[in-house]
Amino acid sequence: MTKRKKKKSSSSWAIKVLIASIIILFVGLIGIVSYKTGYKDGQNFVESKYKKIQKKQEELLSQLSKVSAPKNDLVGKLQKVLTTARKKEIDTKHEFDTNTLGRPPKGPTRVVKQKKIYSNFNKPKLAIIMDDVSFLHDVKSIKALHMPLTMSFLPPSNIHPDSAILASNEKIYMVHLPLQAMSFSAEEPTTLHVNDSKETIRQRVKEIKILFPRAYYVNNHTGSRFTSDKRAIKDLIIALKSEGIGFLDSRTTAEIKVPEVMASLGKPYIARDIFLDHEANVEYIQGQILKAIKKAKELGSAIAIGHPRKETLEALRRSKGALKSVELVYINKVI
Repeated sequence: MTKRKKKKSSSSWAIKVLIASIIILFVGLIGIVSYKTGYKDGQNFVESKYKKIQKKQEELLSQLSKVSAPKNDLVGKLQKVLTTARKKEIDTKHEFDTNTLGRPPKGPTRVVKQKKIYSNFNKPKLAIIMDDVSFLHDVKSIKALHMPLTMSFLPPSNIHPDSAILASNEKIYMVHLPLQAMSFSAEEPTTLHVNDSKETIRQRVKEIKILFPRAYYVNNHTGSRFTSDKRAIKDLIIALKSEGIGFLDSRTTAEIKVPEVMASLGKPYIARDIFLDHEANVEYIQGQILKAIKKAKELGSAIAIGHPRKETLEALRRSKGALKSVELVYINKVI
């Protein structure tokens, strides 16, 4: 009698284990299916969002291409660039008025907060802006450094049609707005000129807002001629202000009228302190990074500008140790 009970108990235990195993297996299968479904839904959501942004940009460019415009008009220039390409890479020296300046101009300095405001922080702040961001490989190269660098995107053209789409994936970004230089033969197609009307400037700013809806700051691409014209730069800054966009002066000429205009509007003058890569030399750029760090320590904050070129990226990689003496931040933490 005792043996039979033991056998029955053993059999009952085995059945319970089998049932438990089946339940665990069933729950596991549900979990796997749910995970795959959730992942797929998330992937579809991201792809859908990307396609919507791309469609919106294509619609805007399509509208512009249908407009009948003179060749020298702002829209006419955009139409032209949709069918022609710039063939050679432009050196970073194109940013400045090379006819009169061998180095980035010093000119007036930006308005900075008093040092005492920064007394509660352990480290001074340094913001590094990466200009001319246009392609996916630019974004990937910058992100590979794992540093909070602020990307400033050129407006889209046929050479870099996806710049606005790439910007839409970033929480913080700027627009590198093309403005007329004293002398530059390979300007961007939608470059604003000093003889452009107030309405033309206002319309261009509206287009920028459509293409880059979260652009809270722009800095000038070239612009030595435009920023030295008081009327033109004032019209631009007012147009930007109406769209909730601030202007950061890249300081491409010593003759800039931006500080004067900002003062007349009751706004602080914001500009870069250091230009990192006027020379495509890693050691030189490292030296400029050290100057930017020094400036941040002197003022409590500093703004530097560079480009996503191999020499600049390598210099930044080598300078990670030195940059630990400051707090590297996005531009919105300095302005």
